Amino acid sequence: MWQGNHTSLEDFILEGLFEDSPTHLFLFSLTMMAFFIAVSANSLIILLICADPRLHTPMYFLLSQLSLMDLMHVSTTIPKMAANYLSGKKSISFVSCATQHFLYLSVGGAECLLLALMSYDRYVAICHPLRYTVLMSRKLVVMIAVMTWLRASTNSLIHTVVLMHFPFCGSRKIHHFYCEFPAVVKLVCGDITVYENTVYISSIIVLLLPICLVSASYAFIIHSVIQMRTAGSKRNAFATCSAHITVVFLWFGSCIFTYMRPRSQRTPQQDKVGSVFYSIITPTLNPLIYTLRNKEVAKALRKVLGRGIVTQ
Repeated sequence: MWQGNHTSLEDFILEGLFEDSPTHLFLFSLTMMAFFIAVSANSLIILLICADPRLHTPMYFLLSQLSLMDLMHVSTTIPKMAANYLSGKKSISFVSCATQHFLYLSVGGAECLLLALMSYDRYVAICHPLRYTVLMSRKLVVMIAVMTWLRASTNSLIHTVVLMHFPFCGSRKIHHFYCEFPAVVKLVCGDITVYENTVYISSIIVLLLPICLVSASYAFIIHSVIQMRTAGSKRNAFATCSAHITVVFLWFGSCIFTYMRPRSQRTPQQDKVGSVFYSIITPTLNPLIYTLRNKEVAKALRKVLGRGIVTQ
């Protein structure tokens, strides 16, 4: 599969996120704390949705998919970074780098599409409540979710195979803490301007199409909310959308910062900051946002905690 260069199967060197200093040790501790919160909180949401029959609806099925994606995202990047920092080793094998690139790109692409689907779910629930069970049937939602995973995985596989087919030269040092595309592509030998432009256009489509769908959904939602007569109905409508809007801004904002800037305007430090935001901070905040802003999830959590106290 990867036969572009005889030396291409050599290990890469990950620069990492932290250095050997008390300040960076403290930041590493905070990162690991965020990692454990992200893993625990996202796992808890998935378990709550599976365990509580009241949450067996399209909206919460999509939320469980979002939590699964966030769980996979942090699990793909943070453990390797932590292992390298604690061991002092910075190498990552060629196959591990390719696998990491495929997984993070698959999950990232799927999350973009999923957030658009979640906005459509809110549009149907608010603008067409009487037709909700027809337009958002469980079978249809599951089928769209599967197609989302397949489409994102296929796109990621193509980009990963093409990227890893190129010959790499120089020190093979990746100025990043995981094998993210902008950092890996800088190590490629030769002129790949056409390929980079193709990826840039692809990134714009992958990001802007879901953003357009989200924007259109919320334009219709706002129009419907304005026409509602009671203040209580307006509050309930905005309450059901507020958590999703917050997650959309966090995710797409950091992705646009990383992937829609020309290569000439990027620096390794900026790429790291953007990646920290959507690979660590966003997966940590998403379950907290949905737990705090969503009454049904909070109610299910209290129910489970109440059972635990009674059992003890």
